[in-house]
Amino acid sequence: MAESPAGNGSASLFSPFRMGKFYLSHRVVLAPMTRCRALNGIPGAALAEYYTQRSTKGGFLISEGTSISATAAGFPHVPGIYTEEQVQAWKPVVDAVHAQGSIIFCQLWHVGRASHQVYQPGGMPPISSTSKAVSKRWRILLPDGSHGVYPTPRPLGTYEIEAVVEHYRQAAVNAIQAGFDGIEIHSAHGYLLDQFLKDGINDRTDEYGGSLTNRSRFLLKVVREVVSAIGSSRVGVRISPAIDHLDAMDSNPLKLGLHVVDRLNKLQQEVGGKLSYLHVTQPRYTAFGQTESGKLGSEDEEAEFMRTLRGAYEGTFICSGGFTRKLGMQAIENGDADLVSYGRLFIANPDLALRFKLNAPLNKYVRKSFYTQDPVVGYTDYPFLNTTSGEKDPLSRL
Repeated sequence: MAESPAGNGSASLFSPFRMGKFYLSHRVVLAPMTRCRALNGIPGAALAEYYTQRSTKGGFLISEGTSISATAAGFPHVPGIYTEEQVQAWKPVVDAVHAQGSIIFCQLWHVGRASHQVYQPGGMPPISSTSKAVSKRWRILLPDGSHGVYPTPRPLGTYEIEAVVEHYRQAAVNAIQAGFDGIEIHSAHGYLLDQFLKDGINDRTDEYGGSLTNRSRFLLKVVREVVSAIGSSRVGVRISPAIDHLDAMDSNPLKLGLHVVDRLNKLQQEVGGKLSYLHVTQPRYTAFGQTESGKLGSEDEEAEFMRTLRGAYEGTFICSGGFTRKLGMQAIENGDADLVSYGRLFIANPDLALRFKLNAPLNKYVRKSFYTQDPVVGYTDYPFLNTTSGEKDPLSRL
C-alpha cells in the first residue's frame, strides 16, 4: 500500500500522501468530468482557466475524458489527444496547472457504442464489443443540444483490436509530450473497455468474450502497452464493476472486480513497478440504481464491496461516486481509500479542498450548464470562498 509522508498519526482527507513518485499535500482529487468546452476537440484558454482554478499546491487533478482517436467521442466538443494540434493545445493548460504546483493526469477515453454516427468519421456506426445498442432508457447528447437514441454499434473484429490498443498507447505518449504527469485509462461507466468487461454487454465468442480472462484481455493489453510506453508509475486505471451506467451490467460484479484487481497486481509484479493507482467508482454513482439490475442493495453492501476491492489491490486506491465531505473523511480515516475524487462538488466549488478543510458552505452546482459550450457560464464563474477572483494557492492560508 502506498504511504503517507506524514508518517505518524491517522490519515485524514487533508493529510499528505505519497502516490508512487508523486507527493500530494491533501487527498481531495478532481475527478474526470466531461464539460464539452474544447471547441472542435481542441483545448483552449477556457480549459486552462478551469483547471487552474481547481489547482492547489500538491493537489491532484484528473482531466476530463480525452479522445484517443477520431472514433472515440460521444459528446460534443470534448478534447482529443491524438493529433499534433491537440497535443500542442494541451501544453498551455498543463503548464498553467503545474505553475500552481498541482499534478495532472490525462484520462484516455474511447466511448465505444456510447456514440452516434454524427460523431463518427464518415457517419459510420460506432464500435463496440457487441452489436447490441445502448437501451432507449438512455439518450445521447447531440451537437445541436438535442438528445437522440443510441444507434446499433459495429462489433470490432478480432484483428482490429490491436489497432485500438495502439491508439491508447500513442495517446499516452502524446499526453506525456503535452506535459501531463501521467494518464488514466478509462475502463468504466459503460464505455469501450467496460463494454468488453461486462457480461451483460459482451456477447463475443472469440478470445475477447466469454470467460473473465477473455473479457479482461483487451483492458490488460491496453495497460501493458501503455506501461511499456510511459512507465507504470505514470499509469492509473479506472473501473466500475458494480454500476449499470449505459446498461453496463455484470452478473457477478465482485468477481469481475476481483479478477481485474488480481490481473493488475500480477502485471505490476511482472513489470517490476506499481501502477500509479486504481480508481473505482462506487455503485451509488449510477443513474438508475444497482438494485434495479439485481446488484448491491444497501450502503453497507456497497461499502463492503469497495472495501473488498481496496483490500485486494496492491497499490494506491482512489474511490469516487457521490462522496460528500463527511463520507470522504470517513473513507480515508477508516482506511477504505487512499484518495477520494470529487466531481459535481468540484464543478461548483473550484476551491473545494479549502472549503472542506474549513467546513465552509458549498456553492450549488447548476446541472443545466454541465454540458454547454459557454467558456465562462457554469464553467469558470463559480465564486471562490470570500473572493470573486480566486487565489493562487488557497490552501496556503490554512
